Amino acid sequence: MHKPELLIPAGNLEKLRTAILYGADAVYTGVEGLSLRTGSAEMNIEDLAQGVKEAHAKGVRIYAAVNTFTRNTDLDQAKKIIPLLSTIGIDAVITSEPGMLRLIKNSAPQLPIHLSTQANTTNIEAVRFWCDQGVRRIVLARELNLKEVGEIAKAVPEMELEIFVHGAMCMAYSGRCYLSALRNRRSANEGDCSQPCRWEYLLQESTRPDDPLILEEDERYSYLLSSKDLCLIEYLPEVLASGVASLKVEGRMKSTYYVAVVTRTYRQAMDALLRQKENYRCRQEWIDELTKISNRGYTTAFAFTEEKINETNPEIKYIQTHEPAGTVIDYDTKQKRILLDVKNRIKTGDCLEILLPEKIVVLKINSIYDRNGNSISEAYSGSEIYLPFEHEIPTGVLARQQIKNCSIII
Repeated sequence: MHKPELLIPAGNLEKLRTAILYGADAVYTGVEGLSLRTGSAEMNIEDLAQGVKEAHAKGVRIYAAVNTFTRNTDLDQAKKIIPLLSTIGIDAVITSEPGMLRLIKNSAPQLPIHLSTQANTTNIEAVRFWCDQGVRRIVLARELNLKEVGEIAKAVPEMELEIFVHGAMCMAYSGRCYLSALRNRRSANEGDCSQPCRWEYLLQESTRPDDPLILEEDERYSYLLSSKDLCLIEYLPEVLASGVASLKVEGRMKSTYYVAVVTRTYRQAMDALLRQKENYRCRQEWIDELTKISNRGYTTAFAFTEEKINETNPEIKYIQTHEPAGTVIDYDTKQKRILLDVKNRIKTGDCLEILLPEKIVVLKINSIYDRNGNSISEAYSGSEIYLPFEHEIPTGVLARQQIKNCSIII
């Protein structure tokens, strides 16, 4: 059984470091002004250079997304940035359209090129075409099922294939949506989607404004434009059997906590599958872990021909049972205590779960100390506190806690 790559999103240096800590083989991030995400999920050249240095030191690859639908006004910036990506050692660039592909080949011909899912590659001949253009890897269209993916892998073995296995699903074909641009003048294809598909809509006939039609499914109406999230953790044997080279997680705009939990979970599952092979079984604990991050419910989307993409329902917008409590920024070996950067309110008596890469350790908080050594009873987001703990913990490890009396976030 071949070992595929686990590819994790990173919108900034903190998330990149988290992905590396929890077991990513590769990380992808946006390039400032040239990716399909806003500035909050892009890196400038300085941060990218630092990220490449840290990732390569750990044997992790970094791919830079320059996959915006490029307009004429973007070309000068692209011509300046692309050669710099080669200089700092980016492992590959991800693009979505022929103009940018041509520019990359002319200005940095040594850079490996990956083709974005936005390019809507759905068949063997299209893969052969892009292979002829010098593309090394294709992120196949999300609309393909695993049988079709396997057919492409067998027919064009020289092309690396990548598919999404986890994360939010866009209801538009291959993510090429114009709803946000039309309604808010914020283009999804230029990195600024306002996610109008997540809004609530009713169908109304013009002569009956007070009598909207509620579309029902299983005795409840659905958000017909808003999908459940993709999750293939239970079907990793089928995913690997398709012959893909890379398993991709969506979410450059998601939290550091999301990056930690998803990376850690899929890393453990993939390692177990490669080690146990035909004796492999998906563990319930992995499925449970993925319910502890924000999600809209899970679906296998298009992976299997008998399935269909599933809409969310009006009662559940986001589901989450746990929230981040803080990030470990240091460990005091002399006094045996954690220095924690607090993300949400914690107090004495709370129980924290420390997310180590290989296991989860429960910490009952009996005492809290501020940076000056004063004993306090509670701490809030933005503060740094010491918590007694007997065992040394790596910098960057996340701690979480269960959300009190709440599992649905509206």
